[in-house]
Amino acid sequence: MRLLYLLLLLLPLLFTLSSSQTFPKGYSLNCGALSGTKIDGREWISDSAYISTGTPKNVTPSVLHPTLATVRSFNYQVKKHCYSVPVYRGAKYLLRSTYFYGAVNGPDHPSPPVFVQIVDGTLWTVVNTTIDYANGNSTLYEGVFLAQGKNMSFCIGSNNYTDSDPFISALEFLIVGGSLYNTTDFTKFGLSLVARSSFGYSGSPIRYPDDQFDRIWEPYGQGNSTKGNTDNVSVSGFWNLPPLKIFETHIGSDQLESLELRWPPASLPSSKYYVALYFADDAAGSRIFNISVNGITYFRDLNAISSGVVVFANQWPLSGPTTVTLTPTANSSLGPLINAGEVFEVLSLGERTLTRDVIALERIKKSLRNPPLDWNGDPCMPQQYAWTGITCSTGPRIRVVTLNLTSMELSGSLSPFVANMTALTNIWLGNNSLSGHIPDLGSLTLLETLHLEDNQFDGEIPSSLGNISTLHEVFLQNNNLTGQVPSNLIGKPGLNLRTSGNNFLSSAPAPAPAP
Repeated sequence: MRLLYLLLLLLPLLFTLSSSQTFPKGYSLNCGALSGTKIDGREWISDSAYISTGTPKNVTPSVLHPTLATVRSFNYQVKKHCYSVPVYRGAKYLLRSTYFYGAVNGPDHPSPPVFVQIVDGTLWTVVNTTIDYANGNSTLYEGVFLAQGKNMSFCIGSNNYTDSDPFISALEFLIVGGSLYNTTDFTKFGLSLVARSSFGYSGSPIRYPDDQFDRIWEPYGQGNSTKGNTDNVSVSGFWNLPPLKIFETHIGSDQLESLELRWPPASLPSSKYYVALYFADDAAGSRIFNISVNGITYFRDLNAISSGVVVFANQWPLSGPTTVTLTPTANSSLGPLINAGEVFEVLSLGERTLTRDVIALERIKKSLRNPPLDWNGDPCMPQQYAWTGITCSTGPRIRVVTLNLTSMELSGSLSPFVANMTALTNIWLGNNSLSGHIPDLGSLTLLETLHLEDNQFDGEIPSSLGNISTLHEVFLQNNNLTGQVPSNLIGKPGLNLRTSGNNFLSSAPAPAPAP
């Protein structure tokens, strides 16, 4: 469904847009840097406190910006590596990732690898920096996402095209105003930037302090009879709070003729897009026109007045090349103009693993001395990037149903928090070096198999195992268990129980191994 809105904003400006404001709150991570630094008056910090994997590397070519001088490089044979950043639950964040390869993978890999980036449980986009890097440029990706918990995860993932180690140069989590893009339901969708342009402008990209949220507005002009100007217009407040500077220039003409823009410049994949177009004009005379996108009417009879107008669509279908056409109406005395525009692809957010299971797995991770390297980010989502050894349910309520870390050379203990993962049907941790007591698993009423054989567990077998009606396999052989085998396990119908190779009391001999 297409949703279209017109805002004629004649209200006082709701937010201060002066250069005296402070930089947006959040985190600016200089990836691979060993310490923090101030760059152009802005604090950048090392990323090392927010990720446990990856290797800092220096970029050998000279770079235009100091944040491009280092990268964090990741082993491409590990399917994902994740940052975890503290956030304010319910706040909207602008996420911006920056990539400059710098040939950090050596002479055998002159071109940058292709990989993916993931936000929480949602596959955001493929990262392909090949063309930009060949031209000596960095590549930026930007999106707007809602913080739905106390932390947000940003992950780098290998895919079928990843032939060398992925990398990242910089990562930003910046809080944006609650009114920005507020017709989007951010509990269901995220926005991935396609283009943000200031029309008729030819200077350096517009960003902070002109844009209080440090959004980047790229110059966009074209060599035809229309041209930009530098007239100052009086703009009140827009929900999206664009910088005043974008209204100093435009593409347009006073001649009563149509204006056609091939914008955004890139050909678009078939999807739904958030499109916002900005207009303001202080010229004498009327400037009224119709707007169409790829020949389909987008808005009729728009009057570009000095107080400013923005027209936006929440979910506009686009595919391939895009042409925006502005056509003057019969009652207009001047031709059309346009000051700026934004286009985002609308991303349907993936499901997230139930918080109860996430917390339990994090505790299990801490209890292991050498957990799998990809145990970061959402445990289950996206499905192709689930944690090693984790199998999850499908549907609206994502639960962990199997924990299988057999023969993973693990050491440490098994956290009692495993008992909070109440959807578990299988626990397979055999042939490791795990020690400590076996937790009370009586709450796992769906558990069918428990394999803890060939470890170093000690203490007694929890008697609560005998109360789990679904249990049909318990393998505990070759540990350091003591005490007696619980009577409710011995001879339990349908249960394959193996306990040999332990130190049980002779008064309650362990049953012989099943054939």
